[in-house]
Amino acid sequence: MKSVGVIGTGSWGTALALLLAHKGITCTLWARRPELASEVNRKRENVRYLPGFKFPGALHATADIHEAATGKDVILFVVPSHGLREVARETAEALRRKGVLPKAVVSATKGIENETLLTMTDVLEEILPEGLSGRIAALSGPSFAREVCAAIPTAVTLAASDQRLCTSLQELFSNDTVRIYTSLDLIGVQLGGALKNVMAIASGISDGMGFGTNTRAALITRGLAEMARLGVRLGANPLTFAGLAGLGDLVLTCTGDLSRNRQVGLKLGRGEALDTILGGMNMVAEGIRTSRAAHFLARKYGVEMPIAAQVFKVLYQGHDPKDAVRELLARPPRREFGDLLGA
Repeated sequence: MKSVGVIGTGSWGTALALLLAHKGITCTLWARRPELASEVNRKRENVRYLPGFKFPGALHATADIHEAATGKDVILFVVPSHGLREVARETAEALRRKGVLPKAVVSATKGIENETLLTMTDVLEEILPEGLSGRIAALSGPSFAREVCAAIPTAVTLAASDQRLCTSLQELFSNDTVRIYTSLDLIGVQLGGALKNVMAIASGISDGMGFGTNTRAALITRGLAEMARLGVRLGANPLTFAGLAGLGDLVLTCTGDLSRNRQVGLKLGRGEALDTILGGMNMVAEGIRTSRAAHFLARKYGVEMPIAAQVFKVLYQGHDPKDAVRELLARPPRREFGDLLGA
């Protein structure tokens, strides 16, 4: 695999493109806006979303989806979840026009489509040419973009339905400081990567309200239980949630100051309005949309997710965080390890 099209110029898409390009792999980084692609190429750096990391010669940007997607060994999608379907349609059109498919497609987007409640790989399976069925993977785990680019040791999970594909992509993304583990649990790895953002908002709210590390630890632990309950109900392996794509990413996002979702929660806990918070952000906090998807998935499949439910109420129904805390603590007492689908 010698050429990769990276669809999305946010911080994570740029970080992955840099990782690959520094290995000598030819990377084309796609930007929706031509002016951003031009700026990135001129400055040899993504000043807007990931400043401080110069582009090697193997990496260049384009606003032409045909140039980014066609003739590539791998296509890597790293766009916000709400925009994936539209971009996938444009990519599919380009691939059909060219008539040559990549060896693999990877989603590094962490979210759930609100309208359909589909995972990102399910959306790609639905939209991309049929010849790519079974060749779509997901990359997830505890990985702040800036730390990956700074060569800080990182470990993440690559999931696909085929072990040979996993192994091939494992080699592609691995380097001296990034360690890739493989998994065949495509649904579990994606749910872990999406739902942890909801719990990070809850953790941020708690910290913003002035609660301590006791409370944060409880939210992380019980949040993990909620993630696993929904995952198992949807067919995931419960062990996945004890791994990098589950607990690993959850701890990172709930405690790390680089987490956009935690920052949203912190500001909500301090009394700021959501509209004001969003107005001051130039990148997407996926947990806001995912909280809605989690709410409707839990309701659809009859799974209790009390923390996720309170985050949904705070974000979408104007619920006061103080009332959310009171309602969580006032719930009837339960056994910690009861029925897996219990609360």
